[in-house]
Amino acid sequence: MNRYFGLDRLFLFVASKLLYACVRTHVQPQDLSTLGLDPAKPVVYVMQRRFLSNLLVLARETKSLGLPPARGRLAVGGLREAVSFFFLTRREPLLSSRRATYSGLLRRLVAQARAQDGFDVQIVPVAILWGRAPDKANSVWKLLFADGWAARGELKQFFTVLIHGRQTLLRFSEPLSLRQIVAEGLDEERTLRKVARILRVHFRRQREMAIGPDLSHRRNQVGKLIEAPNIRAAVEAEAAAKGGGAAALQQAQAQARAYAWEIASDYSYPVTLILARFLTWLWTRLYDGVEVDNFDTVSGVAPDHEIVYVPCHRSHIDYLLLSYIVFNRGLMVPHIAAGENLNLPMLGGILRRGGAFFLRRSFKDNKLYAAVFNEYLHMMISKGYAIEYFVEGGRSRTGRQLAAKAGMLAMTVKSFLRNPTRPIVFLPVYIGYEKLFEGRNYIGELMGRPKKQESLLDLLLTVRELKKNFGKVHVNFGEPIKLADILAAENPGWRDVSVASDSRPDWLNAGIDRLMLKITEGLNSAAVANPVNLLGLALLATPRLAMDERQLVRQLDAYRRLALAAPYAGRSRVTPLDGADIVAYCEKLNIVQRHSHPLGDVLHFPAEEAVLAPYTRNNILHLYALPALLACLYARNVALSREQLLRVAHTIYPFLRAELFLRWTNDELDATLDNYLEALAGLGWLERTEAAGECARYAAPAFNSEAYAQLALLGQALRPTLIRYFITLGLLTQQSSGVMTPTELEAMCRLLAQRLTLLREFNAPEFFDKAIFHAFVDTLRANGQAELREDGKLYFGERLEAEAGQARFVLPPDVRQTIFSMTRLDTGALAGTLAGVAAK
Repeated sequence: MNRYFGLDRLFLFVASKLLYACVRTHVQPQDLSTLGLDPAKPVVYVMQRRFLSNLLVLARETKSLGLPPARGRLAVGGLREAVSFFFLTRREPLLSSRRATYSGLLRRLVAQARAQDGFDVQIVPVAILWGRAPDKANSVWKLLFADGWAARGELKQFFTVLIHGRQTLLRFSEPLSLRQIVAEGLDEERTLRKVARILRVHFRRQREMAIGPDLSHRRNQVGKLIEAPNIRAAVEAEAAAKGGGAAALQQAQAQARAYAWEIASDYSYPVTLILARFLTWLWTRLYDGVEVDNFDTVSGVAPDHEIVYVPCHRSHIDYLLLSYIVFNRGLMVPHIAAGENLNLPMLGGILRRGGAFFLRRSFKDNKLYAAVFNEYLHMMISKGYAIEYFVEGGRSRTGRQLAAKAGMLAMTVKSFLRNPTRPIVFLPVYIGYEKLFEGRNYIGELMGRPKKQESLLDLLLTVRELKKNFGKVHVNFGEPIKLADILAAENPGWRDVSVASDSRPDWLNAGIDRLMLKITEGLNSAAVANPVNLLGLALLATPRLAMDERQLVRQLDAYRRLALAAPYAGRSRVTPLDGADIVAYCEKLNIVQRHSHPLGDVLHFPAEEAVLAPYTRNNILHLYALPALLACLYARNVALSREQLLRVAHTIYPFLRAELFLRWTNDELDATLDNYLEALAGLGWLERTEAAGECARYAAPAFNSEAYAQLALLGQALRPTLIRYFITLGLLTQQSSGVMTPTELEAMCRLLAQRLTLLREFNAPEFFDKAIFHAFVDTLRANGQAELREDGKLYFGERLEAEAGQARFVLPPDVRQTIFSMTRLDTGALAGTLAGVAAK
């Protein structure tokens, strides 16, 4: 009779029944076909820790999942074995553990593979973690006794199974080919060592993925950090700057240590488990659900890469949400770079134990702090921590994607250059809320109210918000960005170049710029068009923010079809709800109200939602920017030649791309426009008047048709953006070349936009956001349409004046006339206005 652990099959059968009375497993990956098992080759499973409970779980799950049975016979070549599994470690004593040695089965497999050509087995590592399904935990007491790094004997394993059996994670990994290792020609002992080393490293990484790196005490980490050569050099420089001497050196050392304690996290796995349970409760109170797309991307890169999560930043909820999602799917929470404004009493300590480390808003002039922070970041990266930070630097107040800032990215790249052994991958993560927690605060800040500092009292007062329904949250993981590929694009020989800690050569700066752009474009490419986004896109384009219900439903259906026919990117997503369901869903959230009428109900935004709606609309404006530009052009011009279309599009596109971080280069624009023209024609919103292809010509449908009304409504979605552009061009050209500085131009444009909201009823404070005008002026200079000379003034030529005249293609006469009247200021009036702004 076959024996395992000295026990026969009958005992194992009974033991398995008893075990599964208190065990529930969560198996990963969910799609086992991704393992790539070869059905023609035998499978041998390997587990790290030698416990009966591990074997019983593996045997039960392989049978139920239809995999080759772990307790089945292994017959391959001349080898006959009673079982198809082995443990990486030997039998552990009752109350302690011993160092791992080689399994007898592994020895025989290696010997057979060396002796027989063509002999091969698939070694499948299986990680089993007890207490690692926190979404199912039901007791804080249980959370404190989960699986960890410390070795344990059978007695401790018994209590672990008893307490955590219902929260067990079982993860199968891709098979390891024994033949490939043996083919390297090593002797038997070295082959065994290599196989064991590969498996040890694999299991360590699996455990790191699930519960985080094996951490020493925080005090030891800080002590080692202070002893790093870069910190010692910075301390000596700081002491020298203060006059030198033993007292100055001691003071600098104390200051460096204080900085390290201020920055460092104090990660606690039990606290993370408790937080996971709390967040499960919180999400069920706040949201109707959290929808996650493309998480398999994370699982695919996690084993072999250092992951840097770079989510967009919409809300303080972002900090908790991404960690919760990652942890709930069997990976360890990333360590998050949090602003010092969140290091509040009580809250700061909890966040530290959940993996947060804190940084000051700016430390450019504090070289000692910079040295400590850089070294701390390098320590985390070199030890294999997953890291998360927000490249935008702050939360978006308008709903648009903000430009990435170089600070944390540059520090990460410099750390990688110091030790490029483990590859780094940046993972953009799009987070979209249907209703925003901080919405009212953002509107106040856009209206000019100073940003309110976070406080513990404000945190406690947010409890009142738990009674509200904030809809769903949509999280989508973007395309991974490999840092090595970014650096190689700028300098193929970057691995052979030594970069000093205080230098940034041109190729490195170019690489960081490329990385910043790839991340922002990656975030936009993962956008999700949810029901609230689409409703805002439609209603905000109407004069009174209201539509006939039937017209609204048809418009929403058309927007969905457009997104599916010509997707912005492969990872972008659109709601599966049709137009009628979108309306019903938004009514449930009280985002839209119904006004009954005998000729058909009218739907409109309530007053408060009308102000907040542009934020959610802006989350996806980039998805519809180019088709909206085409709609605007054809609604204003019944027919356009291809030459006219491309000339206007190429004039406007650089500014659209700079503001919305669109993914296409100027060289890709023509083909992209053709794709959208075909999609609009497929909706019936354009009529093809010539053959398809590059020579195709299109025209708008009849003016009195429903198709024209829908086309015009799509064009209206982009009109505020175009108006801002032509306000800037109009003011600049009206005042002549060399009259205004960039700062004066931005300030004056913002005032004119504010005035236009009063005259034209654009009920959206983001319409006059100063950051948008600043980006526009920067784009003018980057494209060579204007230049900044030594006197600080902007100079331009006839090209800019000609481009300002293209407003006639996209704006109606009344709007153009209003802009012309507003920007026609004499020099004295302009100087007086700017002086008044400066005085304020």
